[in-house]
Amino acid sequence: MKNSFIRTLIAVLVSGFFFTVSAQETYPSELRLEDIYKNRLFGQKGINSLSWMKDDKGYSTLEDNQTTGGKDLIRYDAKTGRREVLVPASMLIPLGKKEPLAIREYTWSEDNEKLLIFTNTRRVWRRHTRGDYWVLDIRAGSLQQIGSHMDPARLMFAKFSPDATKAAYVYKNNIYAEDLESSRITQLTFDGDDIIVNGTFDWAYEEEFGCRDGFRWSPDGKTIAFWHSNTEGTGTFYMINNIDSIYSVPIPLPYPKVGTTNSAVKVGVVSAEGGESRWFDIHGDTRNDYLPRMDFIPNSNEVMIQQLNRLQNTNTIWTADVTTMEIRKIHVDKDEAFLDIHDNIMWLDDDRYFTWTSEKDGWMHLYKISRDGKDEQLITKGEFDIVRISCIDPRGGYVYYIASPDNPTERYLFRSRLDGKGQAERVTPVDMTGQHAYQMSANASWAIHTFQNVTTPNRYQLVSLPGHKTVRVLEDNAGAKAWFEALKLNPKEFFRVDIGSAGLDGWMIKPPGFDASKKYPVIIYIYGEPAGATVQNNWGGGDLWHQYLARHGYIVMSLDPRGTKSPRGREWRKVIYGKIGIVAGNDHAAGMREVLKKYPFMDAERVGIWGWSGGGQMTLNCLFRYPEIYKAGIAVAFVSNQRLYNTIYQERYMGLPSENEYGFREGSPISHAHKLEGDLLIMHGTADDNVHYQSFEMLVDELVRHNKMFRMMSYPMRSHGIRERENTSYHLRQVMERFWLERLPAGPR
Repeated sequence: MKNSFIRTLIAVLVSGFFFTVSAQETYPSELRLEDIYKNRLFGQKGINSLSWMKDDKGYSTLEDNQTTGGKDLIRYDAKTGRREVLVPASMLIPLGKKEPLAIREYTWSEDNEKLLIFTNTRRVWRRHTRGDYWVLDIRAGSLQQIGSHMDPARLMFAKFSPDATKAAYVYKNNIYAEDLESSRITQLTFDGDDIIVNGTFDWAYEEEFGCRDGFRWSPDGKTIAFWHSNTEGTGTFYMINNIDSIYSVPIPLPYPKVGTTNSAVKVGVVSAEGGESRWFDIHGDTRNDYLPRMDFIPNSNEVMIQQLNRLQNTNTIWTADVTTMEIRKIHVDKDEAFLDIHDNIMWLDDDRYFTWTSEKDGWMHLYKISRDGKDEQLITKGEFDIVRISCIDPRGGYVYYIASPDNPTERYLFRSRLDGKGQAERVTPVDMTGQHAYQMSANASWAIHTFQNVTTPNRYQLVSLPGHKTVRVLEDNAGAKAWFEALKLNPKEFFRVDIGSAGLDGWMIKPPGFDASKKYPVIIYIYGEPAGATVQNNWGGGDLWHQYLARHGYIVMSLDPRGTKSPRGREWRKVIYGKIGIVAGNDHAAGMREVLKKYPFMDAERVGIWGWSGGGQMTLNCLFRYPEIYKAGIAVAFVSNQRLYNTIYQERYMGLPSENEYGFREGSPISHAHKLEGDLLIMHGTADDNVHYQSFEMLVDELVRHNKMFRMMSYPMRSHGIRERENTSYHLRQVMERFWLERLPAGPR
């Protein structure tokens, strides 16, 4: 549910608007559901496909070409703003075709002489990772398709060799290398099929570790290191397509559920010229240990491999030589609860040290560890968490990172010296309250800065660093600001309540014409799991769904319990270990008791709660376990029984079911279904590959067994986001709206 939660924020709350462009100049003063989800009137502009050039003096981006209908690849000089067409769309028209390639992604070779273009793409579960690849030779002006003899739209993760004389890619679970001059193709692995996976990953690795691209070129271009997965023995879950033909079609999905058999995963190496694959003998069990990260150490024939045990509380770092196949353990990170994977490794000091992120002192910090593992130094210091690394600049001697020491709902840029001396230094100006993100040049001199808060749409500007001087505004989203103001929306108000064990952050939206002397019904939005947090001072597309509900006369609010992904230290995040759904449910109920005391204008007899994915699970737990507080609820795409979810996510936070029977039972809503007293609406997509429709049906069966009355809505062949096919999002929101109006009467009393 980690990636699920991110999708929920983007696809459900923002409603798919983050990178849409609204050309409207006049805006309606009324907020209508069909204008949000059907007519799509409310949008904002984004910055697409921007990439810093290797000289750190400019950046490239894609812009429409009105003549050809395609996109030009443009370079902008950071200092002067000078615009240069690097690749006109006319250069991207294949022989015999009339239209240029539609660029999904592009990658420059190291010498900037060749361009690798990903086009004609297909979605594989969540992302577009399968399609066609073309190489443009800038000097020669030639355009060639690689893998041209393969089936169309079937190549994955193509990338140049370091000298750009070859490209390697995955095709039907095998790895191939192609000479770009002769177009000679060499097959490197041969056992890939529906069970054996080379160069990419199974469903669980992709969803929970973010693993998709499963091979790496060596720095000298002679060797490829790759992941190999054997899914045999992993349980197969079947989804059913009942609507696209007169006979049902089963859709098999190898999916390891809690406590069951994982894929066997190992790392191998093969010559780029072909030959036998060789395998690293990493100590442990290939089915009960994970290998979530592997990459070459710069200027070497060694790879660094991270190995997590099944409980994911120990991360062992190995170095492995692709020539001798020798391995060496250099570092072990442990935690009494669980560890997360971070992508912040950079090699420093002539590749003698690497950076490492850990919570070992109680806060998320960056460390520097020697290649032999004997020397370890803390780089960032203080009682605060690093949220993410923006740039590590060895030449300048600083690491730039996002943090928020004083307010967990906000995000700012800080920097610390790589030698660990001195204190953290804030870079973001103090008068820009909200959330900030930075896409920085490698030398930390420039950044595309994005600023937002609950009343400010994403504002993009080029800034020079470290002084944070605005060089030029790239997009201010004045149009989005205009429709927000035209609608006269009440902004979110932030608050905190004390439950004794912690202070919980929350926000609320008050309805128009709010009168504090009256009592209003309350609708709570919840997530409540370790993958994310809902109480954030960000734009979120204006949060129009919740604003729409407030227009009906509801107070809409959210409250983050402990265990959510908030920069409040290790103890805050890991108190939920082994107790998913238990601690957060207790915290939320305690928090709501304090909220209802603190704000007498909230009607304690009209309190509803809703959530998606992990938030759907939390909705059910709250509604079932605390009927005296929560009177109605909507649970969407939820886990009803934690044993039904995948091994990697659920065991990370809960341990093994054989060792935590109480936690799995008490944290699962299905165990408390017999306690239902309020009104309940449950919703699910039947093609949900993430949280299976099985979870929905099992809960229905249990509610029926206990003669509990409820409402249900299934969406055939919709996935976890329930947004595929015509009219889906609009229909879903209408169903939700009708439920609230009928079961939680709107308006003040």
